[in-house]
Amino acid sequence: MATSAQDTAPKTLMTAYFDALTRHDLDAIAAAWAADGVCHIAGQPDANGPDGVRAWWAEFFGSSPDLRFDVEELIAEGDQVAVRWTAKGTFAGPGSLQGVEPTYARLDLEGLDLFTLRDGQIVTERAYTDGATLARQIGLLPPLGSTAEQRMTRAFNGQAKLKRRAVCNDPERVAEGVWLVRGGFPLKSMNVYLIEDEGGGVTMFDAGIKAMSTGLSAAAATLGGLNRIVLGHSHGDHRGAAPALHVPTFCHPAERIDAEGDGGSHYFDWSHVNVPARWTLPRLLPVWDGGPVAIAGTVEEGEEVSGFRVVHIPGHAPGQIALFRESDRVALSTDCFYTLDIGTGRHVAPRVPASGTNLDTEQARASIRKLAALEPSVAWPGHADPVTGDVRGQLEQAASAT
Repeated sequence: MATSAQDTAPKTLMTAYFDALTRHDLDAIAAAWAADGVCHIAGQPDANGPDGVRAWWAEFFGSSPDLRFDVEELIAEGDQVAVRWTAKGTFAGPGSLQGVEPTYARLDLEGLDLFTLRDGQIVTERAYTDGATLARQIGLLPPLGSTAEQRMTRAFNGQAKLKRRAVCNDPERVAEGVWLVRGGFPLKSMNVYLIEDEGGGVTMFDAGIKAMSTGLSAAAATLGGLNRIVLGHSHGDHRGAAPALHVPTFCHPAERIDAEGDGGSHYFDWSHVNVPARWTLPRLLPVWDGGPVAIAGTVEEGEEVSGFRVVHIPGHAPGQIALFRESDRVALSTDCFYTLDIGTGRHVAPRVPASGTNLDTEQARASIRKLAALEPSVAWPGHADPVTGDVRGQLEQAASAT
């Protein structure tokens, strides 16, 4: 196939550029760049304009004085050029490379650079190199497959498992198609529910605290991936991980302002919360909370969420909702009631949430009665243990207790 003049000019320019790299000709390298050019090297800060590119290559050549390039493939289309290259040299100094002192190691590198040209100069470069191989060759990482690498991998894996388990338990199946992830440190008293969706993956009901985000993402991945989050309400210990999970998030219309705002903290009155929670919770909530979360849409009373019916249970929060499934009468009830003493961490019989954290405590009592009237077979709360057995009787007693 004949080569057009339009293709030849970019190819000639880039061949000359790589020749300049092999010669370590910093003047020719800088001259190839447009004044507004940007060199983006994956995983490293950008080099901007001729001076930035000159400085970057001056450092590299100072650390590897015999570095030489070979162009293995060069493909041009219009002003776009792709170059696959290899390079060999010695990390001999006298200069360092990004703070790493020379180790006299042999370098054998390869990469792919994508260039955009304008008026015979480089405007952008996107460079993709094998950073792990470079790190192994200069001694920052142990050799591939070596005993040292295996030890490092085992140590890393052990640390990763400990870190994940310190914040989140593995998912446990609590009903047909429903999985519970318990999280928080050290009591694991934050409950997040993963509900299997008909088309694959899961819907998350409530999002725990910010520190749970990695564990929740991993748990959802084992179940096919996370499709969306539905917030039972927007308090910081229930929306906490949502911003970091990057999936569409939904809530009741009456909860949207708080979900995208202060998480309901404007109506908290800590003077009405018993000690020590009066002292600890105002300090813990900002740590737990991942902050405002963008709401993609809303769900209302009677709508369906992954096989469950939405039940509006306001009081603790204006737009608090439970999810109820008619087929087995399972209720996921977020903070409609507590089975946890928020001051001591003790597991207790169901009770009304602490009045200082409620928008309207009397309305919260009415919502507990509304949930009880559904006669759930089990009611899973936002914290700690479920209510089983005579669920209706226990909830009605909780609503009436003073």
